[in-house]
Amino acid sequence: MSFRFGADIGGTFTDIVLVREDGAAMEFGKVLTTPAQPDDAVIAGLEKVRADAGVDPGDVAHVVHGTTLFTNALIERKGAKTALITTKGFRDAIEIGREHRYDMYDLYMRRPDPLAPRHLRYEVDERVLVDGSVLTPLRDEEVVAIAAEIRREGVEAVAISLMHAYANDAHERRIAAILQDELPDVLLTLSSDLVPEIGEYVRTSTSLANVYVQGIAESYLGRLRDRVTGELKLDAGLYIMQSNGGVCEIETAKRYPIRLVESGPAAGALAAAHYGALLGHGDLLSFDMGGTTAKACVIADGKPLIANEFEVDRQYQFKKQSGLPVKIPAIEMIEIGTGGGSIARIDALRRLQVGPDSAGADPGPASYALGGEEPTVTDADLVLGYLDPNFFLGGTMNLDIEAAKQAISSRVAEPLGLSLIEAAWGIHQLANENMASAARIHTIERGKDVTKFPVFAFGGAGPVHAFGVARILHSPRVIYPLGAGVMSSIGFLTAPLTLDFARSYPGTLDGLDWAAVAGILREMQEQGREILHRTIEEDQIRYEHFADMRYVKQGHEVRVPIPPGDFGADHLEQIRRSFEDAYSAIYGHTMQGAEIEVVSWRVLASGPRPDLILPQADPQESSDPATALKGHRAMFLPDEKSVADVPVYDRYKLSSGASFDGPAVIEERESTVVVNGPATIHVDQHANLVIDLSKVE
Repeated sequence: MSFRFGADIGGTFTDIVLVREDGAAMEFGKVLTTPAQPDDAVIAGLEKVRADAGVDPGDVAHVVHGTTLFTNALIERKGAKTALITTKGFRDAIEIGREHRYDMYDLYMRRPDPLAPRHLRYEVDERVLVDGSVLTPLRDEEVVAIAAEIRREGVEAVAISLMHAYANDAHERRIAAILQDELPDVLLTLSSDLVPEIGEYVRTSTSLANVYVQGIAESYLGRLRDRVTGELKLDAGLYIMQSNGGVCEIETAKRYPIRLVESGPAAGALAAAHYGALLGHGDLLSFDMGGTTAKACVIADGKPLIANEFEVDRQYQFKKQSGLPVKIPAIEMIEIGTGGGSIARIDALRRLQVGPDSAGADPGPASYALGGEEPTVTDADLVLGYLDPNFFLGGTMNLDIEAAKQAISSRVAEPLGLSLIEAAWGIHQLANENMASAARIHTIERGKDVTKFPVFAFGGAGPVHAFGVARILHSPRVIYPLGAGVMSSIGFLTAPLTLDFARSYPGTLDGLDWAAVAGILREMQEQGREILHRTIEEDQIRYEHFADMRYVKQGHEVRVPIPPGDFGADHLEQIRRSFEDAYSAIYGHTMQGAEIEVVSWRVLASGPRPDLILPQADPQESSDPATALKGHRAMFLPDEKSVADVPVYDRYKLSSGASFDGPAVIEERESTVVVNGPATIHVDQHANLVIDLSKVE
């Protein structure tokens, strides 16, 4: 019997899950992340879980991995020294952006600096028109001269992004050929390879971001593969999670690392969708709270929503267009800088603030006793009695409650004239309010009613806070899966091999050249087949087609599914109805009589989805929860505004059918479920804890 590994690097912990090939058995693990050398934690975690499970190295079939390494490199500006080559007259387009101010009333509005500073942005006197015809030919000698300047500047990576290269990529490819001859050690990304779509600003931003972290990706992923096969002696394929909810082979990941930026959060949303489908909940709000951030994602009709563009390095948490735009399909979610390691402090107006800065894994919260002195959300949860200092990570890591008390007292309670418990509760509740606000905004913007969506809670800190967040949102119920603390790693193992392709070929529905459209779709489908066929059988590959559509003169498109295979004008009405359905689902209306246009065409090529069977609750003679009672612990109850003893249960001893009332604490190795108010808690047949909030005030 072979096995599959999932490994997710988070800001504070690295999560590991081992699953039997048939999906019927799981083993979990969690180790502190090693920021200076992230693969150290991955290797240590893989070896520990493998050894604990008694699995022979030769029985591991493949490893699926996700990491925040590339996101962090973009935010912290720790990538390569990067230059840009663009069309004459467009050197500053990357800095001008979309021209307008995303906040017209903020006099001190910030934008992230371009990844290529102005003195490293070079222009070539060439011009391709929107139809692909050449107005001004490229001159080789001009490119050779630019190469000499790039060499003198010590540039390590170059993005090539020319006007209308999506329609004709000849000039970009010629520049790349010259640079490869002149500068063989410099990394290159062509916009026509990575994102052949309309919109020079976003296309250029994406190309710059990709090449900026490409060197890090090649070094890290190559080293990880060598260590997996060398140190661990695993004869296993290494696959990398992408932002779009699929995995890819390592060579694709090394070439296009920008596709991996949201890999960890995407996997968590996939796990929520997988569990929701098996439990009969097609609509869910995925709530993932780890040590550094919290993420919310809408699961609708069994699938997470997909966006064709997202942002990294936002200067303001909830303000769109304050970050670097990336034109890569990604599972659509909102991320907020609130996690277990988020630091609480008093601002200049004597207001309590939580996050977005985090203590991370080094030095970590004060209670980790690793040198951290700032009070964090984890410290507050410990002081409130929500965490057991002697059972953190199943007892493998002890927390210092006195250090937590000292940090909160000196930095929050005393400056505000509050008691220790009041200060700790303020930190906990403010974190909940921040996350609930983010989730509410996310669902409203997608035309969804959050009060109708159950909350699927996971992540190391998610189960501690989900009950409070769900009460704020008036959600009908909360679902806590077994292994919630490592759910993103489980999500890796539900993801198929997937590749996204896109091509801009704009036109109105009534004026399109349908033969040309069919040819473009066939070409992208063939690209997907060629790459995926290296790993899976051709008859296992399936294809989905999409179009980015809008009403004429609108500035934003809607992703619309279209029929697979060759199609033409006879499918026009079907495509029109699909667009109107998608548009109405978001905006609540359509514009009758308005002309519709397509901007880009997309093909999603994917393999079969791996099997993953949900764990079953252990059959026991009795469903009496008293058999799982570990004892009682003093815990703060906000409804009573006091501390009281509440029962503490062992998650692994709760059998299917068990039912009991809150307040209560339910502990497992990787996370703790906290129900700090009145509720009825039920254990379903898959060992999920389900709390019905529909009757709770």
